[in-house]
Amino acid sequence: MTTAAAGTHEITVLSRLAAEGATGALHGGAGALYLADGAVVHAESPVVPDVGWRLTAGGRLSPEVWEEAVAEGGPGYRAGSFLVEHGRLSRGELELCHLSALFDAAYVLLSPLDGSQRAPERFLKEARHWLGPVRPVPVAMLEAEVRRRRTLLEQAWPWADVDSAPVVPVPGAAAPGPGATRPTCGRLAVLGAADGVRTPARIARVLGRSVFATLLDVRRLTAEGLVRAPSAAAPPPGDPRPGVSPLPEISLLYRIRDALEAL
Repeated sequence: MTTAAAGTHEITVLSRLAAEGATGALHGGAGALYLADGAVVHAESPVVPDVGWRLTAGGRLSPEVWEEAVAEGGPGYRAGSFLVEHGRLSRGELELCHLSALFDAAYVLLSPLDGSQRAPERFLKEARHWLGPVRPVPVAMLEAEVRRRRTLLEQAWPWADVDSAPVVPVPGAAAPGPGATRPTCGRLAVLGAADGVRTPARIARVLGRSVFATLLDVRRLTAEGLVRAPSAAAPPPGDPRPGVSPLPEISLLYRIRDALEAL
């Protein structure tokens, strides 16, 4: 199943909850979406680096400061406000980090990387998240962003199997020959963390970066022939899916694009 085909039912559920002005948590095996008065205020998934991980992995906060905020502000559902009020973060820093984590987790929740997991479908009324409200996101905006991300992934490489498979670099991919276009810095980092065992989500955690950005890099690397496609994801020779260019043409287009971006 492609990512475009996943999550349609769950987005419908979200739209209904938004129309009802619901407050609570929409739970599933892949994590949970928290709503307040019909808007999404938080999203979390065990495979996505959360706000705390992003702030501490990047060195913006020490683990001790983050733990203090959770311990002191968490019971009152205001850990985020605690950080701002005590001068640990500016309001803008908190909002930016929170929105990045929210959109990243929401995509994974509505398009689970593990085909055995179901997207959120169990709603617990009045449930709240300990981080507290930061910047609510209208459900319509979240739906649009999820669709945009699915489209970007489909355009990069239309077989979703690569999203959950170990990332296996093609030998020599990280050191192209003379005259060849080198991958971007982000994709080089992904190649450097790929050991043939780690999945894109695990690579994202190792690098402390967005899961979606890592998925997109892996799909582009696959299209460029720098990462091996799982056998189930490779198009049959001479038999591309309708509306999809054969692999050599996709690779050429990406190399031309990267060369233009480097000018």
